[in-house]
Amino acid sequence: MRFAPSPTGNLHIGGLRAAIFNWLFARHNNGTFIIRIEDTDKERSTKKFQDSIIDSLAWMQLVSDEPLYIQSSFEDKHKKYLQKLLIAGKAYKCYCSELELQNRLGENCRYDQCCRERDCSSFVGSYVIRFKVPDHIKQVKFTDLIRGEIVIDRDQIDDFIIARSDGSPVYNFVVVVDDAEMRINYVIRGEEHLGNTVKQILLYDAFEFTQPEWAHLPLILSPDGGKLSKRDGAVSVIEYKDAGYLPDALLNYLVRLGWSYGDQEIFTKEELIKLFTLEGVGKSGAIFDIEKLNWLNGVYLRDTDSAALLDYIETTMKVPLQQELNTWNRDILLQAITIYKERTRTLCGLIDELRLLYKGSIVVDAQLSDKWVVHETALHIGRLVNLLESLSLWDADLIKELITSYCKQAHLKLPAVAQPVRLALIGTTESPSVFQLLFLLGKNESLKRLRSFVESLG
Repeated sequence: MRFAPSPTGNLHIGGLRAAIFNWLFARHNNGTFIIRIEDTDKERSTKKFQDSIIDSLAWMQLVSDEPLYIQSSFEDKHKKYLQKLLIAGKAYKCYCSELELQNRLGENCRYDQCCRERDCSSFVGSYVIRFKVPDHIKQVKFTDLIRGEIVIDRDQIDDFIIARSDGSPVYNFVVVVDDAEMRINYVIRGEEHLGNTVKQILLYDAFEFTQPEWAHLPLILSPDGGKLSKRDGAVSVIEYKDAGYLPDALLNYLVRLGWSYGDQEIFTKEELIKLFTLEGVGKSGAIFDIEKLNWLNGVYLRDTDSAALLDYIETTMKVPLQQELNTWNRDILLQAITIYKERTRTLCGLIDELRLLYKGSIVVDAQLSDKWVVHETALHIGRLVNLLESLSLWDADLIKELITSYCKQAHLKLPAVAQPVRLALIGTTESPSVFQLLFLLGKNESLKRLRSFVESLG
């Protein structure tokens, strides 16, 4: 199996899913998974995008079983195969310029085979090389492992270009040579490649190479069934990494976009390797649902050890959290992660919550203040400060016992006190247990914020 991205842009969700399916298929069948960078588009291919693609795959732990292949390093070999087709009369030089073709045929017409049979030996100047589609071909037919039998009529196929005017072979040519020489026996990729597959089959036949098995994955669609846009989630894989998604959660989600095994939603990698087959891949497009991805990522966050999450934040996301929240010792920070990971869906969300707790909020939400702060609030919070100050042991259970006892004696419902305390500590009422907040902040910081809040109430 091979995953062969083009370094003309960052790796996106569709490409990543294709890589995952290839990787799982190889693992399930005890095969070999390789990565080949297809940089035949010299004008648009860059080292920056190549590195970004490799980094994205490494983050997802999709590692090649062989050394990384760079397609352009095989250009001499590709040109030798071009000469074989020219010598065999299966390809020919075309001297028609793009402007000439546009004037003669219009923008979207198929090539009229102008140079196919004429003697061009006296011609000078640049030329492209075109593949001579055999006259006896009436249609191209093949069996797709997902979509079934595919038939393309001859009138949909022209004598397509296999080498540019600068002599460099194009994608559809080199991919056939490389796949054949690397003995790739399965090609799994998106359905947008169906047009390429037809051309590649013709080249396989021309070289008398053994064709691989073909499988074309359904498209990933937006929630309204259209093309996936950036707004819907069509951003680079690196952006998902930076946003705080866990690689295993993203992998699990993308596998389920187009593949199913009963009603099961959550899989370990080991389960996926054991269960994955192309028979489980559907033919229709799969809807990308960011809310479902967020939910799944939240599940993975809750199931991941807090120390492992802290290590991931600092080493993979490069956020020096322990240094940033340096008045907390490691145990307190891990307790905070344990509490907040139950409430968040991404690591960026988790980090934001921890920062808010650590630093507090300069501005208290005005609407929430109007709702929860009444005339007696300052009095009650002031009394609580005195009671909390008397605690010799700063423990969440003791804090809870003290506050609930006060509310009972003052004939107050707990939210009448707990919500203003939350506002005093973090500026909002959305948080874990107020007793846990007080404990995590510590006695001195908690009392400092409560006193400041009382003073602000006049």
